[in-house]
Amino acid sequence: MTTETTPRVEATHGYISNKSRYLARLKRIEGQARGIHRMVDEDTYCIDILTQISALTSALENVALGLLDDHLKHCVVAAAKAGGSEAEQKINEASQAIARLVKS
Repeated sequence: MTTETTPRVEATHGYISNKSRYLARLKRIEGQARGIHRMVDEDTYCIDILTQISALTSALENVALGLLDDHLKHCVVAAAKAGGSEAEQKINEASQAIARLVKS
């Protein structure tokens, strides 16, 4: 609950300073996915499609790694400074995210 003397603090995510860059990258990735769809529709050679899928996968992995890096530098560091259960939760979330990325 906020009062007139208590400033309202809005939480931001670690990627917020790079949001426009992430959105631009995701827009390009979206275009790549549409291109792959078109390639299949037009009966393009299998290896050419697989090459584009590899490029798309790499692009998504780079976005994921950037988001993870921003999360560690912003969200996890802030929680660690605050301490307590929130710090433990953020560290666990980061560990689980890393595990998911390694498996993919």
